[in-house]
Amino acid sequence: MKKKTGIFLIIGIVLALMLTGCGKQSVETETAHTTEEDKLQIGLSFDSFVIERWLRDRDMFVSTAQSLGAEVNVQVAGGEVEEQISQIEYFIQKKMDVIIIIPIDGDALYDVVKEAKSKGICVICYDRIIPNVNADLYITIDNEMVGTLMGEALKKACPNGGNIFAIYGSPTDKNVEEVEKGFKDALVDSKLNIVYSGYCDNWLAEIAETHVNKGLEVTDDIVGVMCGNDDLASQVVKVLSENRLAGQVAVVAQDAELAACQRIVEGTQTMTVYKPIEQEASTAATLAVMLGNGEDIGSADCEYPVTETTNDGEYEIPYYKITPVAVTKENMDEVVIDGGFHTHEDVYLNVK
Repeated sequence: MKKKTGIFLIIGIVLALMLTGCGKQSVETETAHTTEEDKLQIGLSFDSFVIERWLRDRDMFVSTAQSLGAEVNVQVAGGEVEEQISQIEYFIQKKMDVIIIIPIDGDALYDVVKEAKSKGICVICYDRIIPNVNADLYITIDNEMVGTLMGEALKKACPNGGNIFAIYGSPTDKNVEEVEKGFKDALVDSKLNIVYSGYCDNWLAEIAETHVNKGLEVTDDIVGVMCGNDDLASQVVKVLSENRLAGQVAVVAQDAELAACQRIVEGTQTMTVYKPIEQEASTAATLAVMLGNGEDIGSADCEYPVTETTNDGEYEIPYYKITPVAVTKENMDEVVIDGGFHTHEDVYLNVK
């Protein structure tokens, strides 16, 4: 009898230890699960990754937000407005604390963004504004200055004036209006004449190729071409090369893409506008976390205090802008290479 009692006692002790172990594991799992759920949830909606810079924005934003304890869900709409609306609706259903949007068409997102706002979700317009929705923050590069730098670069490259083409970006991108304004204002006191202009829906580079060909049908007596971004400039330079005009016609653009920097040191593109996008992305992530935590982003104690406002068409909303820099062959090393944006080896790959 004692032998049986001893066996049962041993079995009881083993079972107790096993149950204790399971209980501990269960508690740890529960704690980890709760901690994960308690993290600030941020939804990041991109229009597409066609433009090289957006990958840099994504990586810097995500790494900064994660370092501050937030979780980031990245969605990419592939240039499709309905897809972007659907993805923002998904963010709303997931009860995100903050949604950051790089809109394809700001006007088309009005209803879904207002819905997000009605649910108490903070909304940040990143790089492009969404009109009339009273967003919690609009953060961007100073787009009017981008246009001004382009205009000034063309004036410097073409001091005697002449005919130029203006190939703008997507007409649904509100930034394009600001860039165009800055560009045209910069040309007011010059002898440069815009003899052909056009827009590129969804920033499709092949449309820029079509526009330049149409412009050359009007006249091939041109001294410069303004391009909405470096991707459009790639097709513009291609057409100019086919017409033996590359290197003779000044070409200006923005984004400091690697291919554009290579064209500048090679002599087929005159200038690009470098936009400190990693600064923009890290700043946006920091402010997003603050907004999600209910902190005052206008406070003097804020790492990046938001002290300006801008009108979104109906509301005055918090506005944070970052200063762009004109990049030419002369300051390529100082701005782009020393700044770590591209390597010397990559930029000068085709230069002997």
